[in-house]
Amino acid sequence: MNNQGQQPSTRQARSQNMKFGRYSYFDGGLFELILLSLGGFIMTVFTIGILYPWALCLVYGWKINHTVIEGHRMHFNGTGLELFGNWIKWFLLSIITIGIYSFWVNIKLEDWKAKHTTFVN
Repeated sequence: MNNQGQQPSTRQARSQNMKFGRYSYFDGGLFELILLSLGGFIMTVFTIGILYPWALCLVYGWKINHTVIEGHRMHFNGTGLELFGNWIKWFLLSIITIGIYSFWVNIKLEDWKAKHTTFVN
């Protein structure tokens, strides 16, 4: 509330989320990205790809959670277990269709990411 007992305007609320003179920005650091990517790679290699969905969620979640668009911070709420279920489904559909469905897997993955991405404020 401002000094007149009213809610802050949208402009005032947005100005609180400004960084680098912009309302849209990314505030993640390189060291975190390197550690997450390396950890995800190790998880994937040592489990022969089984934990790849979890590694993907770790890295993608970190990217989304450090992104602010027009003053609104984004949040990723997807889980590796949920993505793993889709991964199995997409794999089986690719086998059944002799690989044809694999052309749609990237689109389905992007749709799944969008479905689990929201704005915090």
